[in-house]
Amino acid sequence: MNVRPPSSAEVAPERAGAGLSTVRIALPADVKQMAPLINAAFAIETFLDGARTDEGQLAEMMRRGVFLLGYDAQGEMVASVYVELRGTRAYLGVLAVSPARQNRGFGRAMMGVAEDYCRARGSTVVDLTVLSLRPELPPFYEKCGYRETGREEFRPSRPLRNGLECHLIVMSKPL
Repeated sequence: MNVRPPSSAEVAPERAGAGLSTVRIALPADVKQMAPLINAAFAIETFLDGARTDEGQLAEMMRRGVFLLGYDAQGEMVASVYVELRGTRAYLGVLAVSPARQNRGFGRAMMGVAEDYCRARGSTVVDLTVLSLRPELPPFYEKCGYRETGREEFRPSRPLRNGLECHLIVMSKPL
């Protein structure tokens, strides 16, 4: 799939079976709409105080990589995923699906689109990390073809509630 910036024609993803009709690369002006979507999707992370992200953090991430934005047939932004190209490896993160649209295949569809984006740009492996306090995530990513390849220290920007312990689970997938 060829994902282009919105200045070009928007394209429907090949994996549109989940109900995505368009995926495009985010522009800086999109952060105002992206932040609430991402924060709503990550509201389940009650072990951290405050919002998951803000417009400034998203803008900073966009200097290193891109966000792919998924829209439904009515033109509503329903999902996003961050992609950072790192030579022949790529990093995916911050996969977010509107809570009202979760468990309908949007997340899996966005993963496929992101992988296609990386593959088309020469990536041969995709890496991602999940928090150990989110035990429901590794099985989701395993269904997408990812396998645990390591663990890393988690350095939260703010303390975890109740003194919880947490680490990052590194997962990878060859493309």
